[in-house]
Amino acid sequence: MRRRELLVAGALAAAGGSLTESQAAEDQSRAGPEGRGIAELQAEMERGKLTSRALVRLYLRRIEELDRRGPTLRSVIEVNPDALEIAAALDRERKQKGARGPLHGIPILVKDNIDTADRMTTTAGSLALEGWIPPEDAFLVKRLREAGAVILGKANLSEWANFRGSRSSSGWSARGGQTRHPYALDRNPSGSSSGSAVAAAAGLCAAAVGTETDGSIVSPANACGVVGIKPTLGLISRSGIIPIAHSQDTAGPMARTVADAAALLGGMTGVDPNDPPTAQQGRLLGGYTGFLKADGLRGARLGVARQFFGGHRRVDAVAEKALEDLKRQGAVLVDLAEIPNLNAFGASEGEVLRYEFKADLNKYLARLPAGRPRSLKELIAFNEREREREMPFFGQEIFVQSEAKGPLTDKAYLDALARNHRLTRAEGLDVVFSREKVDAVIAPTGGPAGMTDPIYGGSGGVRSPSSIAAVSGYPHITVPAGYIFGLPVGLSFIGPAWSEGRLIELAYGYEQATRHRKPPQFLSTARF
Repeated sequence: MRRRELLVAGALAAAGGSLTESQAAEDQSRAGPEGRGIAELQAEMERGKLTSRALVRLYLRRIEELDRRGPTLRSVIEVNPDALEIAAALDRERKQKGARGPLHGIPILVKDNIDTADRMTTTAGSLALEGWIPPEDAFLVKRLREAGAVILGKANLSEWANFRGSRSSSGWSARGGQTRHPYALDRNPSGSSSGSAVAAAAGLCAAAVGTETDGSIVSPANACGVVGIKPTLGLISRSGIIPIAHSQDTAGPMARTVADAAALLGGMTGVDPNDPPTAQQGRLLGGYTGFLKADGLRGARLGVARQFFGGHRRVDAVAEKALEDLKRQGAVLVDLAEIPNLNAFGASEGEVLRYEFKADLNKYLARLPAGRPRSLKELIAFNEREREREMPFFGQEIFVQSEAKGPLTDKAYLDALARNHRLTRAEGLDVVFSREKVDAVIAPTGGPAGMTDPIYGGSGGVRSPSSIAAVSGYPHITVPAGYIFGLPVGLSFIGPAWSEGRLIELAYGYEQATRHRKPPQFLSTARF
């Protein structure tokens, strides 16, 4: 039995059995947006009708039923063997001192590229880091623990956050296998935060933490019918996150509702002396639940990014219906002729990511003990030695290309980084925000999920607005907007730097007016 299976079995034994299908469905209804979100769970614990330990037990049983058995979602790579004990301690603290805040006793999953200094490992889904337990928590994990959250487990992901090979299958890792889509099991959940999105959608946790370099939060959130927030670069510390590129990497919340995502976002923020960009957020601390305004769209000016329409007639139809809903809620829509330079930074983005990946990953791996890969070069060699287990479906071309790059003092890197920021900020989104006086740019987040294909890997689909937000470092929220043959699609809101509060107002107003999200039914295939 593999280590993660042993941990799940032990936690389940402590939880006391497994769920029947009817119990699983009932629990999902109660745990989902139609039942209890984080605020409702917190209120029940305050009234003494629920305990954190009972809630952790419920989620552990659901993980066993839905992730390991039943539809076999494979969204959780391992569970925290101390979760029940931690929850019990938080229950005692609540009785003695009261709750620390909105996340006290709330079970949260974190992506397996986020360090936890406990009895769980942090591996980015790879065999090269199997068994690795970091010496300290990632800063965001420290913040969550301080807020009273229960770190329930680690979510599966596209291995190395989907930055290894060109024909990768999103949601696949050597450790965790292929994460499966909760609405249609043969569809792909997208990535790289695949497990976080699927677990949140399936009700395996109260909410989850994902990470994004370009699309890795918003794309799986779109595909799996959940809310995803990709924050401004610097709002959440990157310390203790296995990196791709420091100029674009960020963590963010993934949840069934905007309210739950806002609560989780507030619990992760904080000024980290080891991550200087977080110092810019000092005036913004204090949480985001105060921005949950049902009339948040009234008087808002929203720029409709028509460059993201036209890729799929059914996606366009969902987006056009969303525009009508936004207008009915009092928003003023401004058709944008274009976002300047939208197609001009793709090559320079790829250049920056490869340079920064080598530098940033080498820095992370250098902490590992002797006998493990302590550089990208050694990691490439490990994968070659373990080719049969590590690379059965796709290779490591991106690793090799990154290893060939020079230091971050190279002119090619510095020029590409400057070009990225100029084209996406001053000569890109900033032009739209200043010229059109819009609160946010809106667009369909993407298309419905494609098929999982380990032979050819991920395929192209509807163009997403993720890149302009990712490269600029500006915030991006996606909210469920409807379904195509039973598969979810989302609506994106992109704002200026540090505008998370305003975007949450807009997204919450839209969500409350439409309430599109429906719990998944774990069908074998899409309904046509």
